[in-house]
Amino acid sequence: MNDPLSPHRLVFTDFDPADEKRREALCTLGNGYFATRGSAPEADDDGVHYPGTYVAGCYNRITSTVSGRELEHESLVNMPNWLALTFRIDDGPWLGPTVVEPLEHEQELDLERGILVRRARLRDGSGRTTRMVQRRFVHMSRPHLAGLETTLVPEDWSGTITFRCGLDGRVGNHGVERYGELNGRHLVDTHGNEVGENLVVLHARTSGSDIRVAEAARSRLFRDEVPLAGGGRTVHDEQAVFQEFTVDSNRLDEVRLEKIVALHTSRDSAIVEPVSEAVEAAREAEDFDELLSSHVAAWARLGDTFRCGLSTSAATRQAVRLHVFHLLQTVSPNTADLDVGVPARGLHGEAYRGHVFWDELFVLPTLTLRMPRVARALLRYRCRRLPRARRAARRAGLSGAMFPWQSGSNGREESQSWHLNPRSGRWLADHTHLQRHIGIAIAHNVWHYYQSTADEEFLAEQGAETILETTRFLASLATYEHGRDRYTINGIVGPDEYHTGYPDRDSPGIDNNAYTNVMTAWLCRTALRTLDELDDTRRAELTDQLDLDHSETDRWKHLSRRMYVPFHDDGIISQFEGYERLAELDWEDYRHRYGDISRLDRILEAENDSPNHYRASKQADVLMLFYLLSAEELERLLTTLGYAMPRDTIPRNIDYYLRRTSHGSTLSAVVHAWVLARANRRQALEFFDNVLAGDLHDVQRGTTAEGIHLAAMAGSIDLLQRCFAGIEVRDHTLVLNPLWPEELGALELAIRFRGHPVDITVTGRTAAVRTAPGSGKSPIRCACGSRTVMLGPGETAVFSLEHAEK
Repeated sequence: MNDPLSPHRLVFTDFDPADEKRREALCTLGNGYFATRGSAPEADDDGVHYPGTYVAGCYNRITSTVSGRELEHESLVNMPNWLALTFRIDDGPWLGPTVVEPLEHEQELDLERGILVRRARLRDGSGRTTRMVQRRFVHMSRPHLAGLETTLVPEDWSGTITFRCGLDGRVGNHGVERYGELNGRHLVDTHGNEVGENLVVLHARTSGSDIRVAEAARSRLFRDEVPLAGGGRTVHDEQAVFQEFTVDSNRLDEVRLEKIVALHTSRDSAIVEPVSEAVEAAREAEDFDELLSSHVAAWARLGDTFRCGLSTSAATRQAVRLHVFHLLQTVSPNTADLDVGVPARGLHGEAYRGHVFWDELFVLPTLTLRMPRVARALLRYRCRRLPRARRAARRAGLSGAMFPWQSGSNGREESQSWHLNPRSGRWLADHTHLQRHIGIAIAHNVWHYYQSTADEEFLAEQGAETILETTRFLASLATYEHGRDRYTINGIVGPDEYHTGYPDRDSPGIDNNAYTNVMTAWLCRTALRTLDELDDTRRAELTDQLDLDHSETDRWKHLSRRMYVPFHDDGIISQFEGYERLAELDWEDYRHRYGDISRLDRILEAENDSPNHYRASKQADVLMLFYLLSAEELERLLTTLGYAMPRDTIPRNIDYYLRRTSHGSTLSAVVHAWVLARANRRQALEFFDNVLAGDLHDVQRGTTAEGIHLAAMAGSIDLLQRCFAGIEVRDHTLVLNPLWPEELGALELAIRFRGHPVDITVTGRTAAVRTAPGSGKSPIRCACGSRTVMLGPGETAVFSLEHAEK
């Protein structure tokens, strides 16, 4: 079980085979370049454990035959297992789950230093007791290096200990049960060799993308801290290479094996080829303790960058720290030089096959105000794939750039055309690729990055073009209806994902999804503002390059004023046109019969029914408007569109959709905590607690084992930062609107705004803003309520809405 009283440690004090895969995901160590699950080094993929190592951006595409259909699918590849290590006593069996009895077992994840420690007392079949301590790291500032140290102490016996350690390429992508019918074999031409004393290398390539990967391992043996000379015996297994080291040991001797591993792929920069790079890196690397010291120092620097001080319960602080930790396993300073996106499940498992969705919409607000170089790199992943998005739009008969709902290596649409319902066992057509709001999310991220950083170079070189081409696509998707004098968008899928069509229609898609339509109006306005931000020369170049003339921008202006938004029931925004004509679901009946109805879609399909018949949502859809836009922004947008927005519109819409949402996505709790924060603090905090518990307690019952939910984890930090503390960026201004819950104590955090390191302290409705001393930086504009101040380096401002309201 987990020890909840350690804010900076996650500790499991027993061994539970049924829970092991969840713990492996939670104990993943990574550095933004690669990550390795917290599986036991002696373990194979045996149903209890699942070793997994994933390198950011390393995908492979293969074809599987499922139910008579050929399915082409791309996956983030499970790379060779570098952890592989076991031992035996004398000529006994190798350590394994059926060989020893664990008298004690503890696993500790150090959330401050990025170290995983495993402690155990093991008794074998001959009654011999051995104490074992293992430490591992994936180096944060040396992104190609990792280390594993194993220390054994015989408690009541003397004899020989033989270690067997190496590199195991007998792996595949088998970490998600419902993908079981898909071909999971991505690595081919796997070979291992000894390349020096105590040094082995394993290399392979991916079958389709032809990415070459190499891992080299250097092992050293010590007895009572004295290094033992001599090399190990090399053992070749099919697609694996091991070395065996034998040492005589007396009772209470301390025998230690350290293993340093280097991992390179052919996607790396500044290398000749991966095998020689990995071998040289492993051979020349410092010893375990020296590497560990520099790794811990790198984590200390990150701790300062992501400081988020809370004076609340240890359990809450632990969960928040865990979320920051896993964000940095997936995206870190090492990501700044990579061509990668934000995998929805991190580098922690194989759910969603490692694809990139719209999750950066929830991740970038936390990153942009702390590591702007990393945020920029993630946006450049999208910008580099703009040509392919243009081709996708052209193939659909549309203009601009149509970004895919699921992206992988090259920005092709990777959404599956069929998916398995594990409840019914049926493969079903999948239409979620019709979600066109992905482009809106990308443009929103680009615009808010620019607002936060004043990165004019990025906006001019790549960001503006991405915003304009995305706007062009959404505008071409819109059709002007003369009878309504409105623009409409038909045949799409909204963020909800449950509604992929109408019950009486054969063709997929729904019409006039409110979120998509309103955000399209926002996008058109933002595109025009983007043009205004460019200098005259770049604006002329870009409009000429894109053949963007006044007739097109005039259409955007008209569209931003005449987009259709469906309403019903006196001010309730309809999720989409015709939503109010759907049947009401008997929620109590389904809760009574099924208990957990978060995946209501699967339940209904197994009953030969469909969510398309009901006013039932998987996750926030309309309420995403209140998440992305302030009340003032949304009111201004709707008023410009010609729709009234009475003061009680927001709470009534929140209440309406809250009662009709099953929360089948972890993101739903993030959005609901956000939209309830000002109107119903108690309920908002309940949803916030659900966000914190999401992966730590596996709220979705089994999904955490397949990889953590990165957007929800980052979203919890965003809730503290933008929602409860009210720290936002609008119109080149750091805007504060604090409404900090007393239950969470006080908040102290560090951000970076337009080049300035900024410390912010928030209690209740008061916020203190302090800029770091420095020179040569332009003052930043800070606003709270009706008060606006300009802060230069080394200055402080204190804002209090309590006094203003009085």
